[in-house]
Amino acid sequence: MIIIGELINTSRDEVEPAVKERDKDFIQKLAKKQEEAGADFIDVNCGTLIKEEIEAMEWLVKTVQEVVEVPLCIDSPDPAALRRGLEIHEGKALVNSITAEEERYQETLPLIKEYDASIVALAMDDGGMPQDAEDRIRVATQLIEDLSADGVPKEDIYVDPIIQPIGTDEKMGIQILNSIDEITTKYPEVHITCGLSNISHGLPARSLLNQTFVLLAMSRGMDSAIMDPLDERIMALITAAETILGNDQYCANYIKAAKSGILDV
Repeated sequence: MIIIGELINTSRDEVEPAVKERDKDFIQKLAKKQEEAGADFIDVNCGTLIKEEIEAMEWLVKTVQEVVEVPLCIDSPDPAALRRGLEIHEGKALVNSITAEEERYQETLPLIKEYDASIVALAMDDGGMPQDAEDRIRVATQLIEDLSADGVPKEDIYVDPIIQPIGTDEKMGIQILNSIDEITTKYPEVHITCGLSNISHGLPARSLLNQTFVLLAMSRGMDSAIMDPLDERIMALITAAETILGNDQYCANYIKAAKSGILDV
């Protein structure tokens, strides 16, 4: 399971002032905690700072890469902010995100190719947000085929089927699971990711829904999530699920996690 640590995002109350004030110590500690908890990428998003997003993105990438060894997920809908982050990123970055919307696709694709980045591909086109599994599969297929034709390796594509809250549509969970199943069957080299906590938005006991959903989604082929790696319970469940699903040779990771106390939550 590829964990994309979501906590450095200026939409979070404590992060926005830290980025505005260039509080290096706060941001670096938050990045390091996520890496130590098992994050494979650290997401950096300063999209709420509209007037200074480009400068803030440059500062974030430099600041975080000073203290972590894992690569970053450079997260912005603004091509200029993406470019600034990619220009200074050391190693292969993940970009969040591209869509099948014509303008956004044409603006983002050259950056992916120029900087040899991996890409989160949101299953959305000029028709708007997907309505059901069929919409998600159709748009995801278009994105995968277009990106592949444009020279992006399938293993660098992270399809996000776009999770919407189950509280607004009780069929959302099964629609997403069916989408994951179809996409991974058709394109086994492609990764599937998601903004995990979106599924529970607006409902009580959110962590229970998040935990249940990630296990069900993993069983359908999802192999990545944009999530809070400091949630010890869900990280333990993911470790156990990887073992049950046959992705942990000789149960080595599970045994190591048990010995280190990671599973005692």
